[in-house]
This record gives sequence, C-alpha cells and structure tokens, in this order.
Amino acid sequence: MSKQAPDRNLAMELVRVTEAAALAAGRWVGRGDKNAGDGAAVDAMRELLSTVSMRGVVVIGEGEKDEAPMLYNGEEVGNGEGPEVDVAVDPIDGTTLMAEGRPNSIAVIAVSERGTMYDPSAVFYMNKIAVGPDAKGAIDIEKPVSWNINSVAAAKGIDVADLTVVVLDRPRHTDLIREIREAGAKIRLISDGDVAGAVAAADDGNSVDMLMGIGGTPEGIISAVAMKCMGGEIQGKLWPTSDEERAKATAAGLDLDQVLTNDILVRGENSFFCATGVTNGDMLRGVTYRSNGATTRSLVMRSKSGTIRRIEAVHQTTKLREYARLDL
Repeated sequence: MSKQAPDRNLAMELVRVTEAAALAAGRWVGRGDKNAGDGAAVDAMRELLSTVSMRGVVVIGEGEKDEAPMLYNGEEVGNGEGPEVDVAVDPIDGTTLMAEGRPNSIAVIAVSERGTMYDPSAVFYMNKIAVGPDAKGAIDIEKPVSWNINSVAAAKGIDVADLTVVVLDRPRHTDLIREIREAGAKIRLISDGDVAGAVAAADDGNSVDMLMGIGGTPEGIISAVAMKCMGGEIQGKLWPTSDEERAKATAAGLDLDQVLTNDILVRGENSFFCATGVTNGDMLRGVTYRSNGATTRSLVMRSKSGTIRRIEAVHQTTKLREYARLDL
C-alpha cells in the first residue's frame, strides 16, 4: 500500500475522539477518583479512534508512566485506511483536576505525518518554556529566567510587571518561582494541566504570557503541535528523574543537553491538534449536562492552514448510547 500524507483536515474527525473522552470523564468530575475518570476517557478515546480514517501509531501514549494497558506507545489506531500518522494522546490532561472538580482539565489528541514526532524513550519529564506568536524568537531555555522574562516582555511590548508566567505548583519549582518574582513578573500557579497552560500562553485572548518549568515530556510534544498550529514557540530539554531514565536515554542515543525546539519535537508541517474541555478553564469550558444530553466545547487546529476553530457540540444521550456506547 502506497504511503499517503494527510491532505485533509483530519482534526475535524479527531474532535469526535476528544469529545467522547471528555463526555466519558465528565461523569467523574469532582468524585475524587482520578483513575476511574481517566480509565473511562481512555476507553472512549480508543473506541472512537478506531473509526477515524487513518493508519496511526501511538507515539506518545498513556504508556509506561501510567502503566496503561491501552493507548500504549506503539499501538496501532485508526480504521486502517487513509494517511499514515503519528498519534499523541492524553485522554485527560489534568486527571487530578478532573477528580477534584478544579479548572483546566481537558481531553487532548495531536497527530502529524508518520515518523515526525520526537521519541523521548521513556524520559517522562522535560524542562520547557512556551510563548505565543508575538514572542516567537524571544526565548532561550539555556539563558537565565530573568533574561527570558525581559526578552518576552520586550517582544510583547509590555512592562515586566504586567507579564504573567504559568508554572506548575511543584516543590521542584521553588527556585524558578523565586527567580520569576525577583525578575518582577507575576506567576499563575497551576496544580496540573500544562498543555492547557502552554496553549493559554500562546492565545492572545488569555491573561498569561508564557509557560515555564518542568512538566511531562508527552505534554511537551503535544504542546509543540499546538504551537505549530498557533504560530507560537516551545523549547525543552529532557529532565531524567532517575539513573534508570538517564541510562535509557543514553542507550537510545538521546542528547540530554540538546535544546528541543518545535521542529525537533514535531518535524512535520501538517499537524493537527484537538482538545475538549472536561472542566471549565482558561482555554475551554467543560462538559455541561442537561436532561436529554450534554454540551462540549472543543479547540480544533491545523498547522498547514493555520486554521483554529472553536466548536460547541450538543450531544443527545439516546443517540450517543446507540452510536458510541458511552455510559452517559
């Protein structure tokens, strides 16, 4: 079978996948059981992926980090027809947010041409910095925090005191938080969900200007697809948490000192990004329910055309049960 590149807006099909995951997880919002909610999202996402016209391979999946039996790295997804693609999934970015009913939990998927997504070889975390189009070219992850903050503020034409940085609220970021404040910028701490944080930083309609700090490598690669679609920029460096991870990276030939740019994390020029809100957040409103169904809000993007769509969909409960067999 000859190789076929993506030549249509595959994201318009993929949004059904993130909608299904969000609808399945939505029933678990605020119930305190992140594993059950994540499991429901994985099941729904995997089922809907089997209907999408593509020959996909999961490159960034639930994987070893989450000990997941489905949507694992290397799993083939799609209906076996159409373009050959790499697939990155995060059925719930922000499982704790979902379980506790906190903002900014999303279901997300990213796709690009086959062989174009970076393989981190089981290094689960990376240091990253992300900005929107107006600060593209103004960041350097190897330079001091204060340099990046001043550079981004200058590029955006704002005072440093008016610049807001999104940072994951983790003990490992104590020094980073101190340096950001010493530089004179503001901080928005988030407990989870740095894909949503990166996208928010790249969206002029949001009140944050950049994302900094150490987060998941899968989330970094998914964010790189979003940056390609939005015209923003992300830089990262792998951050092994153990000697075992470091050994795996070395064995795989990875350079732990390499700066991972957009074009290294995702080499393709025809990428797709879809996210559906699970809980309300800066980027998207979450799933809302009514007596006969539910409403979802999604962000759908394609890098080749630069098209960004916001889709609000109304789902009828009876139809969903017949079509997708989701437990609504």
